[in-house]
Amino acid sequence: MIFPPYVWLLFFISFTPIIYAQQSDAFEIPRSRVIDIKDPESERTYPLFIKLPRSYQSNKNKSYPVIYLTDAWYSFQVVSGATRLLMNSGKMQEAIIVGISYSKGSRGPASRVRDYTPSEDLSWKLPTGQAAEHAQFIEKVVFSYIEENYRVNEQRTFVGNSLGGLLGAYILFTKPGLFNNYILGSPSVWFNNHDILKVKTTINTNTHRVFIAVGARETIALDSPAHDMVAGAQQLKLKISKTAFPNTEVKLLIIEGANHETAFPTSATQGLHWLFNLNSG
Repeated sequence: MIFPPYVWLLFFISFTPIIYAQQSDAFEIPRSRVIDIKDPESERTYPLFIKLPRSYQSNKNKSYPVIYLTDAWYSFQVVSGATRLLMNSGKMQEAIIVGISYSKGSRGPASRVRDYTPSEDLSWKLPTGQAAEHAQFIEKVVFSYIEENYRVNEQRTFVGNSLGGLLGAYILFTKPGLFNNYILGSPSVWFNNHDILKVKTTINTNTHRVFIAVGARETIALDSPAHDMVAGAQQLKLKISKTAFPNTEVKLLIIEGANHETAFPTSATQGLHWLFNLNSG
């Protein structure tokens, strides 16, 4: 199977070690570190990129919400930069940022296609369909590590783009208690014949806020060669209905001028601002 160009958007990411920087003149994201964490079920090791808020060391009595990111090599840099001024200026609630990277020893495409897709599609050359196992790893291993080692509160936010957005939707439908908030950028609703829209959901009375965003040009008529991502995002919003999710607030943003390659920074920035904005005016 030949993957559409945008499926590979987050695959070919520069692996310049900005966090592991050793040279004195190398760039390093402030208050950040990388640790390796092992999934005892799969025996795969996943690097976690962790950034603490500016007030974390000085305010010992404060606990913080956590923003969890998929596709860490790309998203961690974007979200760290986009939230820095807002958090440091007091316009956005401070939060710990945790990027979950790809399993070590595998290329990004193989890891994300395997871990972010909820069903097996044999037409793909790469393994698919282990989203349930990856969600369990996040719940049992990643959450445990972060909660044992950092001062966190109960508010968790999921941020995923493309196949990462598909993973977030799957978690919302099957394990809704894992996260309070979801940012689903350009979600790959099309995967395996729109299988995500067929997932059966029970009544979910949890309180959620779900931000869905997609580039306005992510249509077949404009700049998406195989799938209408705008229609998919709209269908996903409809599935998160008031009947099944009576206490869930959903916002859909269609980003004018954006295509699949350019939408994510706006999706993440606007979604996090919507969730964590402290300026009621």
